[in-house]
Amino acid sequence: MVIDTHAHCWGPPSEAHPWTNSQIVGGSDEYASGDFLQDFTVDLVYTGEKLLADMDRLVVEDAVVVGYPICPWTDNWYTVKVAEEYDRLTGVVMIDQFADDAVDQLEDVMSAEGIIGIRLGAGCPYDRMWQRFDPTVDWLLDAIDETEFWAAAEALDAAVHIWTLPPQLDQVVEFIETYPELTYVIDHHSYIRGDVRPGAEPFEQLATLAAHDNVLVKLSGVVTLSDEEYPYSDKHDHVLWLLDQFGRERIAWGSDWPNESNDATYLETLTWLNHVDELSQSDLEWITDRSFRQHVGMD
Repeated sequence: MVIDTHAHCWGPPSEAHPWTNSQIVGGSDEYASGDFLQDFTVDLVYTGEKLLADMDRLVVEDAVVVGYPICPWTDNWYTVKVAEEYDRLTGVVMIDQFADDAVDQLEDVMSAEGIIGIRLGAGCPYDRMWQRFDPTVDWLLDAIDETEFWAAAEALDAAVHIWTLPPQLDQVVEFIETYPELTYVIDHHSYIRGDVRPGAEPFEQLATLAAHDNVLVKLSGVVTLSDEEYPYSDKHDHVLWLLDQFGRERIAWGSDWPNESNDATYLETLTWLNHVDELSQSDLEWITDRSFRQHVGMD
């Protein structure tokens, strides 16, 4: 079996759920369709049904739908919809943990069938979530003070997915050391590019996280992060370093599909791992299936 731990899909714009993220849809009109989406090889409205059809062609049994911020970033309607409708899809949502009713929102969304956790976009400014990447922002440190929210997340067994840029990894370390009982997933292995070699500072920070058994790292976004063509050989030693530090039980493949579709096929987002010569068949089975299910309690 194979599980894609990082995929996206979204519904059509509507008055109730307008497309507002200019980074994704472009233009100033709330229903505008921009260049970013138009570069994709998939349809402009890439629904759960279309994701499932692509999964079937690749023989991917299940996928985790990470909330796509095409609407206002806390509008989780479509992620919840597909997670409830399709047994093969589970969802990760985004919640404003600083909101007065944040705990109520968390309890409500975690009660939905198929929702397994929340995502923190710590690599983006809090007031422009997903509209701009900024390695200098530090609102994640402020989030540490929201103790009631994180106590609720722990009680609800909500896996906390963190998207961060390398300079913010020290914030992630502080956050995880403050709340050591939560389950964590580091999206896109903290966006470390292919030209950064193991031994550099981002890897030292990840090594600190590796000491925590409750932290899993996603091998997702590799097509974007590599400076080379398929099979992205500049990322191979990154895989081996992560394997050495975290063990195969805490590394999981994700496609970041269809964000990668203008540079790769869905098949290529997976099969590049077959070119990492040092990986055994058993390693591949863990990385593409067993590790994530075990880590977040899906097995």
